[in-house]
Amino acid sequence: MSSQTNTTLKSKPSIFYGWYIVFIAGLGIFFSGPGQTYSISAFIESYIHHFGWSRSLVSGIYSSATLTAGILLLVVGRLIDQYGQRLMMVIVGILFSLACLWNSLVTQPWMLFVGFFLIRLLGQGSMTLIPSTLVPQWFIRQRGRAMSLMAIGGFLGSALVPPINGYLIHRLGWQYSWIVWGMLLLVIFVPLAGFFVRNRPEDMGLQPDNGLLKHQDNSTDSSFTERSWTLKEAIKTKAFWLILYCVGVPALVNTAIVFHLPSILKGNGLDMNLATIILSIMAMVGFPMTFVSGYAVDLFKVNRVLAIAYMAQLTVLTFFLSVESSHWIVLIALIWGIQNGVEQITLNVIWPNYFGRAYLGSIRGVAMMTTVVSSAFGPVLYGVAYDYFYGYKEVILATMLLPAIAILSSLALKKPDISDHSYKPSKKQMI
Repeated sequence: MSSQTNTTLKSKPSIFYGWYIVFIAGLGIFFSGPGQTYSISAFIESYIHHFGWSRSLVSGIYSSATLTAGILLLVVGRLIDQYGQRLMMVIVGILFSLACLWNSLVTQPWMLFVGFFLIRLLGQGSMTLIPSTLVPQWFIRQRGRAMSLMAIGGFLGSALVPPINGYLIHRLGWQYSWIVWGMLLLVIFVPLAGFFVRNRPEDMGLQPDNGLLKHQDNSTDSSFTERSWTLKEAIKTKAFWLILYCVGVPALVNTAIVFHLPSILKGNGLDMNLATIILSIMAMVGFPMTFVSGYAVDLFKVNRVLAIAYMAQLTVLTFFLSVESSHWIVLIALIWGIQNGVEQITLNVIWPNYFGRAYLGSIRGVAMMTTVVSSAFGPVLYGVAYDYFYGYKEVILATMLLPAIAILSSLALKKPDISDHSYKPSKKQMI
């Protein structure tokens, strides 16, 4: 009997299971690749040449499908809270696989709209949203480091998926390329998610950051207690809206700048091909910066680290406003890479840090919707401004206000507490 009593105090595993969760989450981010813009762009020329469709038709279908998918991410977020990340990963993985197969059958513009809608909703949206709500369930103290490791999947996706697409399209054709991605999702990702994902450490008798769920006397370690806010409660706080604004700024500005980068450089009298160099250096700098910022948000207040990202973005816009020499290109790319690395981690960490784990899907669903919608409007805003002013200086000056306000918003952020409104936590919230 005494031996049974002694076993009630479980020993910590040599490797915390949360790190396996980080690996699967990173794999999910990688497999979101077929639904990301950097992957879809490889198929655009094939659609135009194969069907004789205009570029404006394909672009318009893509933008409208993206906006529609972005709005529905609100529903996906609620479903994550209701059914958990494990089931949602499996279901979304299967549906995303079928969506890839659908895209291999496209013959009409309406079929392309459905195809784009499905891969944007399930791939770019859901396959990014679910992992970003799963990892925070397993980590509190080491949340920044865990999220930075998960982000490796995104960097590998952006680096490997485009050349893989190029090879597949060249060797097999665009239809079979979609079939390959569908089968890879079904054969690799779905089984791994189904067998290895667990929604919370408490489901395995653990606590976040490798703590024990219960001591021998059934008492819990209060150092792991984290209040959780429902979406309805969160939207009543000032912090929610300040963070949501901060989410929209880089989505709008970065997408607009990247989309029009060759044209911006040309307008400043520079070689349009320098755009490739800038984006390559930016990616190389952004990758290690995710690790730096991952450790930084575990050591310092996340809102102060976030402010650094917008300071960098404001600096980048200032350079694009006036740069006329290629000698500044490397410096621009370095600062831009720092911004992306810091921004990617802080905007993933700040939501669970401020609003807890229990209802993270609903809250992040709103944030993801904001990201998608903002990224859809950014290129259009810059394009209209160019047609009206015959250049980008006016719109760059206008958008410089956005990161400037975001700096102030970040510094003004405070973690919400009970005094923000009539907060009455339930048992589910006190985890």
